[in-house]
Amino acid sequence: MNQKNATSSIENIYSLDGRVPLGKAIPFGLQHVLAMFVANLAPIIIIAGVAGLDVGQRSMLIQNAMFVAGIGTMVQLYPVWKIGSRLPMVMGVSFTFVSILCYVAATFGYGVAVGAIIIGGLVEGFLGLFAKYWRKVISPIVAACVVTAIGFSLFEVGANSFGGGVGSPTFGSGPNILVASVALIGSLVFNIFAKGFYKQLSVLFGLVIGYVLAAFLGMVDFSAILTSKFISLPKILPFMPEFNLSAILSVVVIFLVSATETIGDTTAMVAMGLDREPTDKEISGSLACDGFCSSVSGLFGCAPITSFSQNVGLVAFTKVVNRYTLATGAACMILAGLFPPIGAIFASLPDAVLGGCTIMLFGQIVSSGIRMISNCGFSQRNSIIVALSLSIGLGFTRVPAIFSVLPTMVAEVLANNCVAVVFVVSLILNIVLPKSMEIKD
Repeated sequence: MNQKNATSSIENIYSLDGRVPLGKAIPFGLQHVLAMFVANLAPIIIIAGVAGLDVGQRSMLIQNAMFVAGIGTMVQLYPVWKIGSRLPMVMGVSFTFVSILCYVAATFGYGVAVGAIIIGGLVEGFLGLFAKYWRKVISPIVAACVVTAIGFSLFEVGANSFGGGVGSPTFGSGPNILVASVALIGSLVFNIFAKGFYKQLSVLFGLVIGYVLAAFLGMVDFSAILTSKFISLPKILPFMPEFNLSAILSVVVIFLVSATETIGDTTAMVAMGLDREPTDKEISGSLACDGFCSSVSGLFGCAPITSFSQNVGLVAFTKVVNRYTLATGAACMILAGLFPPIGAIFASLPDAVLGGCTIMLFGQIVSSGIRMISNCGFSQRNSIIVALSLSIGLGFTRVPAIFSVLPTMVAEVLANNCVAVVFVVSLILNIVLPKSMEIKD
């Protein structure tokens, strides 16, 4: 370690290792937390809403989500054995699993969703330990198709939230549409006029003004906030896991999809923040952290956690890569997970407010996927992979009866999971198509 890293210095924020004065490290760590705070909680709120959980249960899960995101980030920064990459990556609850977990929780119950998360996380964790033997099979064009499909799969979720939530007796009512529209417009206006990293707070701004309007219209239930304890330890196993084979297979497929995103995030972060390629050890540790920490998240009743692209972008923008600095942000998340009123406030968000803010996020996921496809290039081979995987994945799942010829278990996995279909088709095509398909003169 050189002399600069050996002493506490603000200059160390641009170095992976080294100490930064605590008072100066905390603002940079909080910046990373604020960039992902809303996106970390939104999947839990959406899934819990579809599962029919009450406000108290949602509040408890949000508290747990903040806690496990902080723990996962700490493990990523400071590895435990081979679990963790030792890179400045922030972990949070993944949007990738929203669509499939909404289906599993609504169809089989929340306990089955928890069981599938625990098993799926173990599968990804063990695969991560051996990533150097298989990761090249998942090429950039496969990852690009998957990310695009994830965005499209979330549009229905966003639209349902915008209208007031699935099964709501006031779905599509004037107040719901008004609140959702104000939240959306507020996010958009803030994003247009805010400068620098403050643009990352546009969703939080939309949530605040949407929440205030909803409260004024009498749409907010404050009971959980008023009755929750000021401080409380996160609850382990708040829902006993149940194990359903078709649900597990469905979720495992999405864990493989999530692994492709994590490989992409790790590669992008190292390239933009450290100006080099990631090592096999870093990729393996990153994936192992994704998987095993997701299983821990399941034990706390939460959805899987994964690396956050928002924070990869923040590293690229600021070049702040210091692990100690990001650890202060992870510590803030852990502390927030000990205070139930914080979770209760977010749990009381009406679905319409959340829908107004997240529908733009879902669109950005599609935009990111399209950009990834563009970066891969529009060769004949890539065009065939994109066209076939998206048309089969998005098209066939709109008419699920087409899968009735398959065994029941396989049909259940594929019929309601366009992301899984896109992943399987793009992966097969990537393996079987010739590497060069261009027309030669």
